Amino acid sequence: MRIDVISLFPDFIAQCAAFGVTGRAVERGLLSLHAWNPRDHAEGNYRRVDDRPFGGGPGMVMLIDPLRASLAAARADDPAPARVIYLSPQGAPLTQAKARELAGQERLVLLCGRYEGIDERFIEAEVDEELSIGDYVLSGGELAAAVVVDAVARLQDGALNDAESAVQDSFEDGLLDCPHYTRPVEHALGTVPAVLMSGNHAEIARWRRQQSLVRTLQRRPDLLDEAALSKADRKLLDAWRTRQAGKGS
Repeated sequence: MRIDVISLFPDFIAQCAAFGVTGRAVERGLLSLHAWNPRDHAEGNYRRVDDRPFGGGPGMVMLIDPLRASLAAARADDPAPARVIYLSPQGAPLTQAKARELAGQERLVLLCGRYEGIDERFIEAEVDEELSIGDYVLSGGELAAAVVVDAVARLQDGALNDAESAVQDSFEDGLLDCPHYTRPVEHALGTVPAVLMSGNHAEIARWRRQQSLVRTLQRRPDLLDEAALSKADRKLLDAWRTRQAGKGS
């Protein structure tokens, strides 16, 4: 898979390819990451990439032509079709399902805005979709692009040393993940739940599923409302609720 990032800070984007799972994906040839700086295509001594907004108001707006030239350079470097995504607070939320969808693409171009944003005409002409990583405002799209790159890179086949890790992640089945423990069994902060030491894989799976359901109920009930729960799932939740009611009596 190839990801091109249009950004005024290409060095930041390059760092994404140097560490962790993303670095491993790049090293293993599963992902290639390329940065394109609009300032390289700007005109004048100051290589200006922004100007004041029409209609007045604070801030600056990124110019069309440096962005178009950057996108053209990225396309010229590789003729493979690419989905162009603008990282924007106005975009649809990034979810695990969306990350998996994007991970199946042959190529992405991520567009990082700055200042007050970019000229709307460029968005309408060149952008396929807008994507947001949350209901808050960042100084630019680079951090959001890094999040997308990481979320997509770890889903490439062979990026993780254990492929099951991605399958068991939070949100893969619409729920939060269960709690995890490691050595030592006994610690001043507590003891590992006995079921995890039992060797009974069916009971361990049942416990983990119940913990996942309960954690989602407590922390993200909105996810539980949308999840496709089985009869077994509902029984696990009912059993937990019964225990909680007994503790309160």
